[in-house]
Amino acid sequence: MLPASAQDDLGARLSIELNQTESRDAGCTLSFLVQNGHPADVTRAVFETVLFDAAGQVERLTLFDFGTLPAGRPRVRQFVVPDAMCEDLGRVLINGAETCEAEGLSADACTRDLRLDSRVGIEVIG
Repeated sequence: MLPASAQDDLGARLSIELNQTESRDAGCTLSFLVQNGHPADVTRAVFETVLFDAAGQVERLTLFDFGTLPAGRPRVRQFVVPDAMCEDLGRVLINGAETCEAEGLSADACTRDLRLDSRVGIEVIG
């Protein structure tokens, strides 16, 4: 669990951080740290995601299914981008929520005040 000060900073929103990348034979593995600051679980979160190459051109549009995001608990989700090298990616755009299911939360719970960050050389925007 995050320290109280980090939880307070998160507020009632989702936070998605690109935490690590790794190029493998199968493609580029993107590891995201996700925190749900809402008072209720998000039972399913699927984000439309656009990957850009280092030159700023769209490399592909895909859906990342983050699954269940329990309230107040961090989760790590990994996605393999087939036939891609992490070194060739320059930016990740969270284009919106394809699916956001959360009992007792508003319909925009996955996108309202979404906090995005990156610990690697690939920018994350939304």
